[in-house]
Amino acid sequence: MNTPIPAASTEYSESLIVHFRRAEQLRIEAVKLPSLDLNRHQLYDLESLLNRAFYPLSGFMNQADYQAVCADMRLADGSIWPIPICLDVKESFAASLTSGERIALNDEEGFLLAILTVGDIWQPDLKEEGRAVFGSDDPEAHPGVKALFCGKGSWYIGGSLEGVTLPIHYDFRELRLTPSDTNRRFIQYGWRKVLGFHTREYLHCAHREMVLAAAREVGASIFLQPVVGLKHPGNMDHYTHVNCYEEFVKHFPRNMIQLGITPLAERYAGPREALWHAVMHKNYGCSHFMVAADHGDPFAGEDRLFYPRSAAQQLVSSLAEETGIEMVPERPMGYDRDRGQYVFLDEAAAGKVKNITSSELKRKLEWGLEIPDWFSFPDVVTELRRSFPPRSRQGFTVFLTGLSGSGKSTIAKVLMVRFMEMRDRPVTLLDGDIVRHNLSSELTFSKEHRNLNVTRIGFVAGEITKNGGIALCAPIAPYEESRQENRDLISRYGGYIEVHVATPLKVCEQRDRKGLYAKARAGLVKGVTGISDPYVPPANPEIIIDTSKMTPAEAVQEIFLFLEEQGYIR
Repeated sequence: MNTPIPAASTEYSESLIVHFRRAEQLRIEAVKLPSLDLNRHQLYDLESLLNRAFYPLSGFMNQADYQAVCADMRLADGSIWPIPICLDVKESFAASLTSGERIALNDEEGFLLAILTVGDIWQPDLKEEGRAVFGSDDPEAHPGVKALFCGKGSWYIGGSLEGVTLPIHYDFRELRLTPSDTNRRFIQYGWRKVLGFHTREYLHCAHREMVLAAAREVGASIFLQPVVGLKHPGNMDHYTHVNCYEEFVKHFPRNMIQLGITPLAERYAGPREALWHAVMHKNYGCSHFMVAADHGDPFAGEDRLFYPRSAAQQLVSSLAEETGIEMVPERPMGYDRDRGQYVFLDEAAAGKVKNITSSELKRKLEWGLEIPDWFSFPDVVTELRRSFPPRSRQGFTVFLTGLSGSGKSTIAKVLMVRFMEMRDRPVTLLDGDIVRHNLSSELTFSKEHRNLNVTRIGFVAGEITKNGGIALCAPIAPYEESRQENRDLISRYGGYIEVHVATPLKVCEQRDRKGLYAKARAGLVKGVTGISDPYVPPANPEIIIDTSKMTPAEAVQEIFLFLEEQGYIR
């Protein structure tokens, strides 16, 4: 007779993944269980639970732990843990469950990853959670609060996990190290002191000197653990980051540094975030952890900060005895060109040491300018130039918006001819009527559907731009929110030039080639922009054109002059 294999223990183990024979039983059981396909944010949390990066958690938090963490940065048993890790679901799904029931947790393709034994089911006060964890309940003020309110659902489920398998990754597999992997390697290497360095930035020469100085100070080896974010897959920036990290570590002494990447859904919770990262790095085998003065701040690296400077360092340092990991302050460095060496910025003479900011680096890449050797390593620069070519070789989108009859479509067609004559990049026209017929035929003219139509155009234009083409978009696009969403999306891939075709309504009515305005004035049709529906002008367009004062050829020439001035065409 076969002896049943017990469920995974809640005590510390290398992972929450069960024995393969138990996994076979769980797969059979899962067929009859309620199931939940997780989004990317939830998958990252699940992966860190299963591989024990989130030790001592053995599953998604129940209500007592959740409340204790929000209030005191501790679990109900007193263990330090600063960030709520809960499974958010829709109310209808939560209402279908009972405590003690088991549910199958799947990836986005429906592949089974784990079985959750449901503990508590409750509706949290998300505003209260926002104030406790982020110090704000305003989604416009803090991206962590925005993500909290825009999650999968407004109900939470807690419970213990039995893992069938970790989420499957096809990229950089050799770098996706689990805590058991890193602990085992550090022991094999003979590393008793390990300095953890958490980053999401591109790293250059001054970063190397900074990390080496910190490692020498505490006599430690280095574990570089950058975060690979939620925008992967399909985002070139993800691959560029990791390739640059691989080149970066080649410039360290042999056997001194280990690179590993982690798929962490960051919260940007300031001091709590830094403490969370410290606890995780302890789980990965680190004895020390570098903390920046603005660590975990959603506006780190900018002139403004959400949290008090150095608050993260103070919190991690004050709890070092309990967490078992020592805080090492991150001290940025720059290159003193007079002395030909790197110096700490907090010790440098005012104005003597300069660095290249992220925005300046981006500008140099966009314009094909030289990046000095003192700033970055040539092989890192090569990787950056491969992914971020000069503007003259990038894809871009020209997004024309305006009233019906304003001249958008005519300008777009003339632009297409001009670009086709140049023959240096493929060109695609996404006119409003073309899109309505081919992509959005089922949509109405409600505000919701108008915005959806515009964001569909934005998605297609983003793919064209990402692949080095030119997208010409000419919808009415009457609302700022969908236009801004397109700008945010497409700007990640290349150029985005918004053109407000600001031809007056009176002139558009006189043209009225489709007869829309006449029918709207007669009350025969509703939802006509400019008559019964509003048109909200763009807040900050790159170009404003009034076709009542210029010909289509003149309008196109103005757009071409702007594109040449900005480096998109030669």
